[in-house]
Amino acid sequence: MALLPDAPSPRLVMAPDGVALATYEWGDPDAPVVVAVHGFASSALTNWHLTGWTRELTRSGFRVLALDQRGHGASGKPHDPAAYTMATLVTDVLTVVDTHLVDEFALVGYSLGARVGWHAALELPERISRVVLGGIPGGDPLTRFRVDEARAYLGGGPALDDPLTMTYVQMAAGIPGNDLHALLSLVEGMRGGDQPDPANPPRQPALFATGSEDPIVEASRTLAAAAPHGEFFEIPGRNHFNAPTSKAFREAASAFLVRR
Repeated sequence: MALLPDAPSPRLVMAPDGVALATYEWGDPDAPVVVAVHGFASSALTNWHLTGWTRELTRSGFRVLALDQRGHGASGKPHDPAAYTMATLVTDVLTVVDTHLVDEFALVGYSLGARVGWHAALELPERISRVVLGGIPGGDPLTRFRVDEARAYLGGGPALDDPLTMTYVQMAAGIPGNDLHALLSLVEGMRGGDQPDPANPPRQPALFATGSEDPIVEASRTLAAAAPHGEFFEIPGRNHFNAPTSKAFREAASAFLVRR
């Protein structure tokens, strides 16, 4: 017997700038919708399906609609940094839900997806009912990423000295199908852009969740405290990279989402 629901084939949605966005659905078509937005260098299937989230959420009575963010998975992968801004990524989410004829939905995001979820909740307060924001950092986590050195490295240049840059490049390279040049363009395009601002938090009920071993845990806790309806869940024994696989995280998110 399969432990996970079958992975559906992607349905492509066209963004306003012509980038194809791969989308996936699980669950009863008439059930309340949860939109799932994955993290940097991941994908909808890697972040949400292979980790058991789609099973957890469909068993809790939800229809799950997930997308591969631009630059990831089966979606288009432009190499122009201008194609990657926070406003563009939020518009991608809006385009997906409009194409799938979804009016109201909850949103679950992790890392980059949580940052997108924060801004989507601000832009769409009448449509997003509640949010789960996992592994969301304060400030701009990309300022330390050495894009020029990473591009030189991919072109056959010297090994990377910066541990953070090397960690992310190695992580991205370890996932089949990733286009590292597109991902570097995403880093370059988003760096210095809109960030979660504690002075302007989402007003919806919001669950913030970060691993106990993640260096950003206190920054995430600060963002949760700034949200008027924010709660915080510390994911026991997890770091930034393995938190999505946590059963405790899945269960806490599902329990939060089924509340009315």
